[in-house]
Amino acid sequence: MENYIQIFVLIPLVGFFLSLFIPKKNENFISWFSFSTVGLQLVLAIVFSVYWLFNHHHVMDLRGLTVFETKDYSFYLDFYFDKITVVFLLIGALLTFMITVYSRYYLHREEGYKRFFNVILFFFSGFNIVIFSGNLETMFIGWEILGISSFLLIAFYRDRYLPVKNAVKVFSIYRIGDVGLILAMWLSHHLWHSNISFSALNNYDLVHEHLSSHTFIGALISLLIFVSAAAKSAQLPFSSWLPRAMEGPTPSSAIFYGSLSVHIGAFIMLRTFHFWEHQFSIRIFIAAVGLTTSIVATLTARVQSSVKSQIAYSSIAQIGLIFIEIAAGLEVFALFHIAGNAFLRTYQLLVSPSVVSYKIREQFYNFVPRHKTIEDSLPKKIENSLYLLSLKEWNLDSFMYRYLWNPLKRFGNKLNFLTFKTLFWIFAPMYVIGIVLKLYRSALDPILVKYLPGVFAFVGLVLVIKAFTERKSVRMSWILVILNHFWIAMAISFNENFDFMHIVLYLSGVVVFGIIGFIAILRLKRIEGKLDMNQFQGHIYEHPKIALVFLISCLGLAGFPITPTFVGEDLIFSHIHEDQIFLAFFVALSFIIDGLALIRIYARVFLGPHSKTYHQIAKRSS
Repeated sequence: MENYIQIFVLIPLVGFFLSLFIPKKNENFISWFSFSTVGLQLVLAIVFSVYWLFNHHHVMDLRGLTVFETKDYSFYLDFYFDKITVVFLLIGALLTFMITVYSRYYLHREEGYKRFFNVILFFFSGFNIVIFSGNLETMFIGWEILGISSFLLIAFYRDRYLPVKNAVKVFSIYRIGDVGLILAMWLSHHLWHSNISFSALNNYDLVHEHLSSHTFIGALISLLIFVSAAAKSAQLPFSSWLPRAMEGPTPSSAIFYGSLSVHIGAFIMLRTFHFWEHQFSIRIFIAAVGLTTSIVATLTARVQSSVKSQIAYSSIAQIGLIFIEIAAGLEVFALFHIAGNAFLRTYQLLVSPSVVSYKIREQFYNFVPRHKTIEDSLPKKIENSLYLLSLKEWNLDSFMYRYLWNPLKRFGNKLNFLTFKTLFWIFAPMYVIGIVLKLYRSALDPILVKYLPGVFAFVGLVLVIKAFTERKSVRMSWILVILNHFWIAMAISFNENFDFMHIVLYLSGVVVFGIIGFIAILRLKRIEGKLDMNQFQGHIYEHPKIALVFLISCLGLAGFPITPTFVGEDLIFSHIHEDQIFLAFFVALSFIIDGLALIRIYARVFLGPHSKTYHQIAKRSS
């Protein structure tokens, strides 16, 4: 019976790849194929779940394809099925089926009709990989797919300024969650000395044995997992991204940010509960953040002028309560709450355009003054302060910019001395020196060998920060991202067992996708002339093929599953020692910022209002 669970991952994945070959003009077949694929998944899910329930509903764990394996490391796909999977499977299949049927008419004659259904199937594939994942490595594959499909759907109206800008903003928050998951996987590898499966976490004796001697590492892994979950589920301090994500079409807002994607954070907390359930301080912390988020989000929702934003903050408040329930160990109650919140928010978002017109008419003909609320019982100064803070969304956006993005930009602006000339005369000789030191590693002082990986990784981080903040030259930014990977490879090569073939595997994807992307940039520059990133260029309208090739190159260079770069990045973390905290942090931050830099290049060059004046200037928002 275990062998059948991988079918639920294959159906949407095969459906996505087949949908790419359907002609763009054939709307009926595109929509029919999409809801037939999801409908097949729904029927099989119901049949399989009923059969599973009436056959003792035992937990199933299936080890699937081994992607890469060495003497000390194995990266394999693992699929897991239990009651948590059943709930998310049925909710996901039913709601996605409803959305595909609804979108068939809602998006009729929309320019991006095919693109929308392609991305929905792509998202559904990632969602199923996440909920069926049996280890963190498999989950991370689906996690990345959810991130890029979110970006594509928020930027669906790609000729408009705000949808594209907010898509980049949401993607940047998702990348923060990626840092937490990457570092959690790294620490887990050192805690268990192998790729641990979720089924093994149910073994209390095994978990207790490892955590009793590694209390600090256990707490750090739990916190990193929570950071990833908080970023994905819009908990404090990451709550401000969810209303910005509503720039996409209403159906995508419903399926992503009302029901499925926004609850993935709660899913990962449920899945890893047995790891941190005996860490009482962690449970208190999670509950406290959930409670604070619920209060702040409720107050913010009450002053929103946009119905979509009001629904978004209401959903954030409910997810905060779900986090409290998970921390309290109320697993079944939390699953019921997730299902109820998902169905309610999907319904509210789908009917929101109609509700607005109804409310306007009702207020015009039947105006009723608001009733006394709980805020009226507070002192006037406190009430007014809460009102202003809620209007400003508690300055969460400003907080992220002030303490995260602006320091990065300021640091990047101090690197303006980095030009093609300095790269050649300074960094090229430094890299040659690194190769020489690597060749004569055995003759070096052990203390020097200990600190060299951190130094090389920091140089790579500096280069990718400059790539992220570069505004003048697209080619410069692209080359800096490629060089970052080479410096990371150099840093890790000083650790034992990371041999030449591992470097080749990692850098093969970097070189191939880097060259393809660079050729695409040169071709576009030859056609259009000047290319910069001071504003959105919108070149996708006149050069869609170049844009598609460049997007694929960006994904390959950023380590999108399951490219050689992705496998190489996972392999790199397996060779970072437990005591090399700074090295792990520099490498993780480099991978996250290079993904942001690449998506920023793509968005600035190909999306947004067109730079040419003979194209119609689109509205700022959808």
